[in-house]
Amino acid sequence: MGAIRTRFRKDGGLMAEPMNPLAGKAGPGKFSVREDLPPSTQYGERKQMQEIIAGAPTPSAASEPKPRIVPLTAPTERPETPLTSGMDIGEGPGSEILPNFRQSEVDIVNKYIPTLNAMASQPDAPQSFRLFVRYLQGNT
Repeated sequence: MGAIRTRFRKDGGLMAEPMNPLAGKAGPGKFSVREDLPPSTQYGERKQMQEIIAGAPTPSAASEPKPRIVPLTAPTERPETPLTSGMDIGEGPGSEILPNFRQSEVDIVNKYIPTLNAMASQPDAPQSFRLFVRYLQGNT
């Protein structure tokens, strides 16, 4: 039998464990214990649990759709859409077709401006942070 070491449990009691951490909880051969199944309390329960687990559907890698990767050099998938679509220059619709995220961003920044000003006014605030706050105030 291998060496045993004792150590204190969290509740203050002593706990004995094998010195070989590779041995794990289960012993070899007839002393081994299945740890992939829950412990059973009644006769036949373990076999029933094994049958349930064997019949359960398991996810497979083949069933998951893989994302389609399009190379940068591939031909366009929208030949009728101009390259400048969404821009205020060139062919196609301008920036009016884009969603207006700007207003929600401005509202968020305005919400934090008083706190950012207080932080920027601290004597140990970096100059870069002060310039950043000043930039935010000028662009909102």
